[in-house]
Amino acid sequence: MITVIGTGTGAPPAGRDRAALDAATLVVGGQRHLDAAGVPERAARVVLGPLAPAFDAIEEHLAKDGPRVVVLASGDPGFFGVVRALAERFGVDALDVRPGVASVAVAFARLGLPWDDAVVVSAHGRDLRTAVNVCRAQPKTAVLTGPGAGPAELGAELVRRTVDRTMVVASALGDPEHERLERVSPAEAAARDWAGVSVVVCLDESRALSPVRTIAGPRPVPSRWALAEDEFTHRDSMITKFEVRALALARLGPRLGDLVWDIGSGSGSVAVECARFGAAVVAVEKTADGVGRIRANAAAHEVDVRIVHGAAPTVLSDLADPDAVFIGGGGRELPSIVTACARRARRSVVVAMAALDRVPAVRSALSGAGFVAGGVLLQSSRLAPLPGDVHRLAATNPVFLLWGNRPSDMAIEGAVE
Repeated sequence: MITVIGTGTGAPPAGRDRAALDAATLVVGGQRHLDAAGVPERAARVVLGPLAPAFDAIEEHLAKDGPRVVVLASGDPGFFGVVRALAERFGVDALDVRPGVASVAVAFARLGLPWDDAVVVSAHGRDLRTAVNVCRAQPKTAVLTGPGAGPAELGAELVRRTVDRTMVVASALGDPEHERLERVSPAEAAARDWAGVSVVVCLDESRALSPVRTIAGPRPVPSRWALAEDEFTHRDSMITKFEVRALALARLGPRLGDLVWDIGSGSGSVAVECARFGAAVVAVEKTADGVGRIRANAAAHEVDVRIVHGAAPTVLSDLADPDAVFIGGGGRELPSIVTACARRARRSVVVAMAALDRVPAVRSALSGAGFVAGGVLLQSSRLAPLPGDVHRLAATNPVFLLWGNRPSDMAIEGAVE
C-alpha cells in the first residue's frame, strides 16, 4: 500500500496521517514537503522531481519485506496531482489517498468567493495557450502555475489578447508568515518576477458572482445552436443564415480552451455561437457599424468576444494563432485572406461565400496550405405562411461552404487536459 498524504496548506501531518508517516520506511515528496513534515530518521527519502526515477524507487522498495511507502503532495493530490500517475503505474488498489485542502479552494476562500462556477486549468508542464484561452472566455478561472507558465507569462498573453480581467496571484498559501494574495492587472503581472506562486485566479469582476447553479464548472454546452437570425441584431439580413451556421459550427468544432477567429464578422453571429460553446473568440470587422452590432450581440448573449476593427489580412499579424477560423467576408481579397488564415490555423478553416467564381481559388488556397479540402452548396427552402392557414416554400439564397482540415498526423490537439 502506498499512502498519499495531501499536506493541505502548509500544516504538518497530524492524527492518522502522522501515524502513517511515523511508520513509513520510504517517504517520497518535494524537498519542502520533506523538510516540513518531520520525516522519521530511519525512513529512506526520495526527493520528488522527475516522476520515473521516484516511481522506480517506490517499486524497488515495495519488493522488500514490510514496506510502508508514503508520498507527500500539495493540497488534494487527486486534483491535478500525483494520484493519476501513481494509479497508472501501481493501480488504484495500491493507493490510500488522504487529501488535504486544494490550493484552488483556499485561494477562493481567501477571496470570499464561491468557486463552483470556476473553471480550473493546469498550466504546470502544459501549453499555456489553453489557460490563456479559458481565461479570455470565462469570467472566473483558476490557473495552476508551473515553470514558464506563471503570473508573468499569463499576464503577458492576457494584456495583448483581452480586456476587463483582474488577476489574483496567490503565493505561499497556508504559510502564516508568507502567504500573500495580490490583485493585479495583466500588465502589472507581466512586469514582475514572481516566486512561490501556486495558483492564479483570473476574474471578470463584473461577473464574479453567478446565479445559483446545480452543475459545477463552466456553464453547460448550450441546449440549442444555429440560432434564428432574429436573435441577433443585423443590417438588411446581412447575417450568416442559421442553416449555414449549423454546418459551419460542426466543421469548426469550437470548445473550451480553443481560440476561434471570425473574419468579416458582420453581425458576429458565428463569433457569438462559438463563444457560447466556451471558445475564446476574436471577431475581425472592418466597418464601424458592424463593430457596434457585434458588441451588442455579444452582450445580449452574455459572452466575451474580442473585436478587432480593421481589414484582414492586415490586422491578423498581432493575433494569437487560432485553432479554427470562420471567414464570412473578404470580397476580392478572399483568396489571400484564406491563405493567411490557413497558415496560422491549427485545426480548420471554414469559408462561406455566395460567388461561384471564387470557389476554385478558395479551394486552391486551402489545399496549397496543406489542408484536406471539402465543401458543399447549401440550398434550403423554409416554410412560409400563406393566407388560409397554409404554407409555401420560400427559397433562401444558395451559399457555398468550403472547409479545410489539417491531416490527422499534422493536427495539433488543443483539448483541455
